Amino acid sequence: MKGFWERLKARIIRFMQGRHGPDELSMYTMILAIILSLVFSFTGLSVLYIVFIALWVWCLFRMFSRQLEKRNAENRRFLEWMATVRRESKAFFLRLKNARVYKYFRCPGCKARMRLKRGSGEKDITCPRCGKTFHMKA
Repeated sequence: MKGFWERLKARIIRFMQGRHGPDELSMYTMILAIILSLVFSFTGLSVLYIVFIALWVWCLFRMFSRQLEKRNAENRRFLEWMATVRRESKAFFLRLKNARVYKYFRCPGCKARMRLKRGSGEKDITCPRCGKTFHMKA
């Protein structure tokens, strides 16, 4: 019986040589597909099942693909997008946490985020990024 498992393992290794295999994008896609299948099982919405199947097929296609450069580029774009999402959500929750202490606003010129301590009155503010001066009340 041990010989069977070793032969199977060797065949799988041989089959996967030169193929992309799993990466972060594939893992997130699989997790999303599993979540959609669970939601489908409770709701019965056929649209969720179709999306689940499409995600699963796309994930398998990416894992078995031999176009390594394209799959690596897709994964790199996904990781950059995820870093942006994480950074923006962290900043959002920090602004939410400090909302009683600071008033947050954007520069009308370059849309940079800035803050003023609440209760500091009306002030003329110069944007450190673009140099535009504007009036703001805290």
